Amino acid sequence: MRSRLPRVAASTAPATQPPSLPGLDPAWSRLVTVPEWSESRSGGRDRAARTWHLLDTAGSLAALGVEPVGTILCVHGNPTWSYLWRSVLRTSLEVARAGGPAWRVVAVDQLDMGFSERTGVERGLPQRVADLGALTDELGLTGPVVTLGHDWGGVVSLGWAVDHPDVLAAVMTCNTAVHQPDDAPIPAPLRLALGPGLLGRATVVTPAFLETTLGIAHPKLERDVADGYRAPYRGAARRGGIGGFVADIPVDARHRSAPELDRIAAGVAALDVPALLLWGPRDPVFLERYLDDLSERLPHADVHRFEGAGHLLPDDADVAGAVFDWIGDRLSGGSVPDDAIPGLPSAPDQRADVSRPLGAALEDLRESDEPALVEMAAAGGPRTITWRLLARRVDEIAAGLDDLGVRSGDRVSLLVTPGADLTAVLYACVRIGAVVVVADAGLGLRGLTRAVRGARPDWIIGALPGLGAARALGWPGRRIATVPLPAPARRALRVEHTLIDVARRGARRLAHGTSLPTVPTSDAPAAILFTSGSTGPAKGVVYTHGQLGAVRDVLATQYDIGVGTGLVAGFAPFALLGPALGARSVAPDMDVTAPRTLTARAVAASVAAADATVVFLSPAALANVVATATASALDGADRAALARVRLFLSAGAPVSAALLTAATELMPNASAHTPYGMTEGLLMTDVDLDGVRSAAASDDEGICVGAPAANVRVRIAPLDASGAATGALTDSAGVTGEIVVAAPHVRDHYDRLWRTNRVARLGVEDPRGHRTGDVGHLDASGRLWVEGRMQHVLTTPDGVVTPVGPEQRIEGVPGVGRAGVAGIGPRGTQQVVAVVETTNGRRARRPALASPALAASVRAAAGVPIAAVLTVPVLPTDIRHNSKVDRTRLSRWATAVLSGGRMTLP
Repeated sequence: MRSRLPRVAASTAPATQPPSLPGLDPAWSRLVTVPEWSESRSGGRDRAARTWHLLDTAGSLAALGVEPVGTILCVHGNPTWSYLWRSVLRTSLEVARAGGPAWRVVAVDQLDMGFSERTGVERGLPQRVADLGALTDELGLTGPVVTLGHDWGGVVSLGWAVDHPDVLAAVMTCNTAVHQPDDAPIPAPLRLALGPGLLGRATVVTPAFLETTLGIAHPKLERDVADGYRAPYRGAARRGGIGGFVADIPVDARHRSAPELDRIAAGVAALDVPALLLWGPRDPVFLERYLDDLSERLPHADVHRFEGAGHLLPDDADVAGAVFDWIGDRLSGGSVPDDAIPGLPSAPDQRADVSRPLGAALEDLRESDEPALVEMAAAGGPRTITWRLLARRVDEIAAGLDDLGVRSGDRVSLLVTPGADLTAVLYACVRIGAVVVVADAGLGLRGLTRAVRGARPDWIIGALPGLGAARALGWPGRRIATVPLPAPARRALRVEHTLIDVARRGARRLAHGTSLPTVPTSDAPAAILFTSGSTGPAKGVVYTHGQLGAVRDVLATQYDIGVGTGLVAGFAPFALLGPALGARSVAPDMDVTAPRTLTARAVAASVAAADATVVFLSPAALANVVATATASALDGADRAALARVRLFLSAGAPVSAALLTAATELMPNASAHTPYGMTEGLLMTDVDLDGVRSAAASDDEGICVGAPAANVRVRIAPLDASGAATGALTDSAGVTGEIVVAAPHVRDHYDRLWRTNRVARLGVEDPRGHRTGDVGHLDASGRLWVEGRMQHVLTTPDGVVTPVGPEQRIEGVPGVGRAGVAGIGPRGTQQVVAVVETTNGRRARRPALASPALAASVRAAAGVPIAAVLTVPVLPTDIRHNSKVDRTRLSRWATAVLSGGRMTLP
């Protein structure tokens, strides 16, 4: 190392106290000298007396008069210092003041780092683990101790944990790694820093390495906070430890610290204490493969990925809140049910009836030559697939995938548009126990990238667009193409097999008598379905085989869909459930990423092709179908086909009575229903057109979504004055709060989102319960009314305001189309802003303040004080449904505009 670092790296300097810095209480800061020591668990060689700087809440807890229940030992990485953990120290004291468990927090500055002593001695990984052990011996930490480490400090903290099993209570890490795969290079930023002639200049002589680390925070660090991180490293003589840490990265097995890293990695795999892995996915250094490795070594660990966060995770996300939520649940007898823990089965009395596997109807109909699927957009015209052909193809693909090495629990990302290929592959994966990952192309490329990377699939099965994106954006997973490709294209896309090859391989195995694997158990994971991303980054919703079977059963019961039913599904989840229901499914000719591309004629053609009696469309698709149902667009045969429909469903966003009425005129013999549900539970309540009309005469606020479906329980968590849902669950009429549902077909958990799972289950005793994030109330008849999303609840000086009611009243103003209500200003004093689309030939061409007359009419109708009325050409909506108004975006836009910013489009 000496030959690679400049001489100043060996500088010595005493430990000092830090200056006054934002977020840092001087009462926490102390210097501790560890006398010369002789014993080392990890092979440390420098055993001289050394002085450490550390942050310690012991004195603050004593001042509060509380006794600590244990210690959280925080270890920073490179090039940070104990300042990284300031929010953890602050939160620990807030919890103690509030009467919660009093955890002492000790956040160290590793030697040669922060404000600890500059020793002038090279400190490899074995030395640093030994150093930390000597310090905790001096501090007299007797346990219970919970470790919390970040970056290279995560490795050091885990090394300490492995060496101190007698006092160890749990381990927590943020973006760290304990193993470097032999077949993968170290991350590019580290390769650059370790380059010949660059190490010393990048890390010691100049602050380049430090500044790069500070520059990748998400969001950007405030200047005074960034200066806080710089404080101990001003001048090359203070930065020797930064260079030493980089030089100590084991780039291969020959590195001097490699044996110690291997020892720690093996020890971590043997830990049997609770573990929490927190992760920022936008980290260019600690890539997702390192999280995968830690998850495999600690299979019982809780994992939470903070989407959008990066390397400086404690500054990028609420790590402190997650830490104390987790400690409260796992170590202090918290109230979150075991069901919230991924991997644990539901309580036996709440499990779905899974006597029939998801593919049971397909198996029953395997000898039938009746149509199972119809593809309207197939090349050369509609293509019909019989039950016999579908069942055979599912078996062949299942056997072929098994022969390739796809195993139960492997994740298979399906980047295929709805149709025969997607259906066959999905049921083949389900049959052999592989977990299908379905992310809607409507998420857009960026959202799809986040989803696929976050799900870390072992395999990708895709058409050309998906495979091209996977190659260009580096998505993980071995690749199978759904179409034949020339050799150059296969090499370029890194495609190993085609679906035709897989099916032929499977057919040969089956012909030789090879059996398919055992049918998966009901509690095994079956699918990860991603949410729409309309209220934040899309989340992976995990369903077990039993829960998917329960979804099938509730749809069959609620709508009498089964063998012989023809189903036009303009919404992918329902199209995929067709074979499970035994229904003929038809995929209409449309762009699935743009629901508004579906026309009335395309629906009529789909109904005729499958002799369909049930139609499911999103509100945006339904609106375009109604808009295109002109006399010139539809002929007599089209109208005759549409007259055969007995039921049509539209859900995913609010559906007005006017739209349902117009659709009924198009399908005159159909009963119009609008179910309420979400990716986490596809059917919770249902209301028909008559119910919608009767609700219009009610004084209730919001949109009536009807009565609970079979086996569904709906309750409300009342809002407090701050707009938070803190009240005890109730089914009393007229109480506004967060909607909480429970049913056998509610999702199992969110993938790698421990804290989100916790929030979704907090205070819900039902093993299959779920906080929806929607706000609403129940009426005296037990019907549910939705009033908006929890994050869109406004807290004004006059009280809490939910958005849907004012929006509905504003939409009744002549000349107003859709309306969005948003809040500006601090919570508790928020002002209400109305943003509207105008109609009647007066559609706004550009954003503007509403005319005085329109503004007056909107204010008169809203029912709540309105600070400003703005007009826009089109309100921003969600990606998947093209229907849900993005009120969060409106709020940001209105705040900027009304603060004097440019009048841009929202």
